[in-house]
Amino acid sequence: MHTTSIQIRFNDADPMGHINNAVIIEYFDLAKDLFFTSRGLPPTDGDFTLIVVHLEADFRQQILRHHPIHVTTDVEKIGNKSLTLLQQVVNSDTGAICAQCRTVLAGYRHSTASSEVIPDEVRGRFALPA
Repeated sequence: MHTTSIQIRFNDADPMGHINNAVIIEYFDLAKDLFFTSRGLPPTDGDFTLIVVHLEADFRQQILRHHPIHVTTDVEKIGNKSLTLLQQVVNSDTGAICAQCRTVLAGYRHSTASSEVIPDEVRGRFALPA
């Protein structure tokens, strides 16, 4: 599991101090980028990449400007051409899950502009949860 600390910016919140749901999706994107980079697969390097083909999010608790939060990211499953991530925004003080996101990413080859089987070398960079 990969953990990304999130620094909430002033403009992430509305006048009541509530973090907008669209901003929470940006937190998931940031954590996803850092997760892939930590596994040696920066999203913009090389001919092969993984691209988002489906995303679903559940918002369980509000996040306020003063809440300390982090995002956990882990691989839920790997198929032939796709990989599913499970991400959670967690209140670092209470451990409460504030939001959860499942993202399906497909293998993609830039040079052919087409879907691609996830190579074994890339597949090996992601340990599945026990």
